[in-house]
Amino acid sequence: MFATYLIGLREGLEATLVVSILVAFLVKSDRRNRLPHVWLGVGLAVALSVFFGWMIEYTSATLLNTSRERELFDAVTSVAAVVFVTWMIFWMRKAARSIAGELRGKLSEALAVGAFAVTGMAFLAVIREGLETALIFYSAAQSAAGGAGRSALFALVGGILTAVVIGFLLYRSALKLNLSKFFTWTGALLILVAAGIFKYGVHDFQEADVLPGLSTHAFDISGVLDPSTWYAALLSGMFNITPTPSLLEMVAWVAYAVPVMVLFLRKPGQPAAKPGQPAAKPAEAAKAVAEAPAGPVQPA
Repeated sequence: MFATYLIGLREGLEATLVVSILVAFLVKSDRRNRLPHVWLGVGLAVALSVFFGWMIEYTSATLLNTSRERELFDAVTSVAAVVFVTWMIFWMRKAARSIAGELRGKLSEALAVGAFAVTGMAFLAVIREGLETALIFYSAAQSAAGGAGRSALFALVGGILTAVVIGFLLYRSALKLNLSKFFTWTGALLILVAAGIFKYGVHDFQEADVLPGLSTHAFDISGVLDPSTWYAALLSGMFNITPTPSLLEMVAWVAYAVPVMVLFLRKPGQPAAKPGQPAAKPAEAAKAVAEAPAGPVQPA
């Protein structure tokens, strides 16, 4: 279940970096008394994300009565997951340059208001990652194995725990990681995962008789890609590559993967640097999680 591990790693590291920025700001501004409020907001975000993931699974398994309803539900969640993945990878490439400064600014404003505002700010900073993770995880697990089983869940948790360890080591300056390359490589892999999820969503729409062509296969490579082999299971689990996809499934896969990958790998334009200053690098703000000095903070 490499796909779900990758989702947990990528989303977990983004959330960990956000929390690290908030914690570093409070520590450097000598406002450690507000740390419990940050952790409360983070805890609430995690709890709501877990509940949201459970609700998705419960809805599919219990509330929907017919197979057609379940196929439509899985198809819609797959398309929604693809939208979130695409938005997330492009947003992170752009926002990494300024995310640290924006978070410190918002936290300064929250500190001026009081404890409730600090908790709410931390909650909002993390909840987006949590809800995205729950939705993308469900769709990836469904497309890979037909259900969010224990192995997929363990892989997701393993990815999140790995991200927490990496984030902690970065915070403690015990690990140096080129975050720009990390997010580029993981982003490219997630595009392939998203293409597989989109292909699975199209297949579900065909299963529900919303789209035609379920029996019109693009090709049949079952003689080369035996579904019972380990490498076939690996390709199916990672990118939903199957031996006999329908023509419409493959059109959808190519129509998504090719243009999105080209746009993502294209080097983004750098903003004009101020005189005497170098241009900002994509992950510069994230690398400086624990290094940037905190600005003056008004007491709450």
